[in-house]
Amino acid sequence: MTGPRFHVVLYHPEIPPNTGNVGRLCLGLGLRLHLVHPLGFSTDAKAVRRAGLDYWQHVDLVEHADEDAFWRWAEGRRVHLFSSKGARSHVACPYAPDDVLVFGRETVGLPDDLVARHGAWRIPMTGPIRSLNLSNAVAVVAYRALERIDPDLFA
Repeated sequence: MTGPRFHVVLYHPEIPPNTGNVGRLCLGLGLRLHLVHPLGFSTDAKAVRRAGLDYWQHVDLVEHADEDAFWRWAEGRRVHLFSSKGARSHVACPYAPDDVLVFGRETVGLPDDLVARHGAWRIPMTGPIRSLNLSNAVAVVAYRALERIDPDLFA
C-alpha cells in the first residue's frame, strides 16, 4: 500500500483525547487523519499525545488552515459526512478506497448547512443519547469502511 486506504477528517475537533484516540486508530488502520482548523486545542498538547500514546509522531496527519482550505483539497474526491442527523445508516454508504470520511465537533457535530448541502450518513442508536463519543463514532465507521474496501482483513 503506497497511500492511505482512506481519509478521516475531524472538522473543528474540540477535545484532545478524542483526536489522540482517532490518530491512533488511523495509524493502526493505515488511514490519513485530517484536522480542519480552528481546533479547540494545540496538536502539541500533552493530552493529544497521551491519548495517542507514543504513536502520535507517526500519525499520517494533514492539518487544513480552515474549512475553505479543506474543501479545496477535497474537490473532486468522494466525500462522506457522518452526523446523527444523517438520512441513511452508515452501513449503506458506498465506501471505496481513498474516500474522505468527515466527522464534526464533539459538542455540536457538523453544521446543519453542511449536512443539508452534502447529505450525511448516521450510525443507528436505540438508546436515549444524542450521539456517540467522536472517537467511538470514527471507529465504528472506519471499521465498516475497511471491511468494505479490504474484506480479506476480516476473513
